[in-house]
Amino acid sequence: MIALIAPYDKAGAADLARGLVALGFDVISTSGTLKHLTGAGVPARSVSDLTGFPEILDGRVKTLHPAVHAGLLARRDKPEHLDELARQGLSKIDLVAVNLYPFRETVSRPEVTLEDALENIDIGGPTMLRAAAKNFTSVLVLVDPADYDEAIERLRKENAPLDYRRRLAEKAFQHVASYDTAIAQYLRSQEPEDSNLFPAQLTIALKKAVDLRYGENPHQKAAVYRLDTAGAPVGVLAAEQLHGVEMSYLNYLDADAAWRAASEFDEPAVVIVKHATPCGVAAHEDIAVAYERAYAGDEISPFGGIIAANREVTWDMTEAMKGKRYDIIIAPGYADAALERLKKRRDLRILRIADGADTRTDRPSDLSADAPGSAEAPEYRSISGGILVQTPDTGAAGELDLRVMTKRAPTATELDDLRFAWTALRHVKSNAIVLAKERATVGIGCGQPNRLWATQHALEHAGKRAKDAVLASDAFFPFARGDAVEDACKAGITAIIQPGGGVRDEEAVEVCNDYGVAMVFTATRAFRH
Repeated sequence: MIALIAPYDKAGAADLARGLVALGFDVISTSGTLKHLTGAGVPARSVSDLTGFPEILDGRVKTLHPAVHAGLLARRDKPEHLDELARQGLSKIDLVAVNLYPFRETVSRPEVTLEDALENIDIGGPTMLRAAAKNFTSVLVLVDPADYDEAIERLRKENAPLDYRRRLAEKAFQHVASYDTAIAQYLRSQEPEDSNLFPAQLTIALKKAVDLRYGENPHQKAAVYRLDTAGAPVGVLAAEQLHGVEMSYLNYLDADAAWRAASEFDEPAVVIVKHATPCGVAAHEDIAVAYERAYAGDEISPFGGIIAANREVTWDMTEAMKGKRYDIIIAPGYADAALERLKKRRDLRILRIADGADTRTDRPSDLSADAPGSAEAPEYRSISGGILVQTPDTGAAGELDLRVMTKRAPTATELDDLRFAWTALRHVKSNAIVLAKERATVGIGCGQPNRLWATQHALEHAGKRAKDAVLASDAFFPFARGDAVEDACKAGITAIIQPGGGVRDEEAVEVCNDYGVAMVFTATRAFRH
């Protein structure tokens, strides 16, 4: 029996080889691994002894040889295959242990060159893995060092049934597919910007982060995967859980929505989320005050919700949280006393997310399925039978070229609140209306089938607080007089920000002029379905 051991990652390779030798295997290896094995006292031979041909081209060609691939691909149930091996003086190879060059790690380095990337594209490894996996009924294929011990134990007990071999083969094919995906993504990232955003064929490499207890409902099974790209995980999957029971499917959705919204703000901000949409958003130089104002924006919905703070959580913030129940709090850090206090809440999941792990697309991020650090991080959403792919909404409020449409321009204070409201709006489900005052939401209308109902919901929610507040709308108003715009003006709204582009834009402006309300157009829509 022959085992070909040639992993890039040598972890566990010597113990594996030692166990195989004890079972009667003849161990064959390539130069780097051979040196590792013999240095550990494991008897092994060079692959050149098997092929009768030296490793050439700086190691680029060493296992690409009929002696290797015939030994892997020969079907043991076909006498003619075995006879041909014998005529050619070739041997069967019964086990392959290979993992691949560190392509993702290489291209994640800021200084990487194209030459560096190309040199780290493994050719022989994937070829051997595919050959062995194709013939898995006869060849055991090991791509993950975590599988070495079980393989030795099963071989020792002569218990390597077909289902076990099939599982290892599937793992090998998937590993190669993910590796090839990383290469394609890197090469695509080297093309001119926007030249190939949506290629004719697209694969996405995912790596399981954790199995979940259940999905959206208890009868559904679920797991969470992260994009298997160069660089460290980002966003919620980069967070460290410091306390609380394990995260659920809905916890991940809600925590992601909260952190995405909070990380939009450069200044200290707190976002409270319920059912994946904000119910309170506020910004203030004191994070405790930001929390208080976010909570004051909606004192009913936050029960059992999620808090995201984009600054360290202070003792004062935890003091303001007294008596209020939350499922999750996520922040870049916690003051020691604040953390100890929060840990007394048995059901509270406490997540710490590292600096640089935010999801803002106007900052460098590894969320991209293509270039490391690319701002063009594709967004994927599943539908029946497929996946929708789009570039992210990068319409940050500070970058908007606002156009004043009314006789009265907004004051500096109103303009500041309008930009704040627009930032919050981009994280509210459409149809979306956000009312804000002093950089805090006072009313949110979301997910309604028409803009009038969304506006009425936000105004009803705000009540008297609508007076002197500003309003943001994620799309134009199809009707104005006797409709949403006039309702807002009557409620005391002083300024409105909206994209414009509707056939009744002039009517909306006229209504605002009648009430002395300022209106600005963004020329940019902010739908979030």
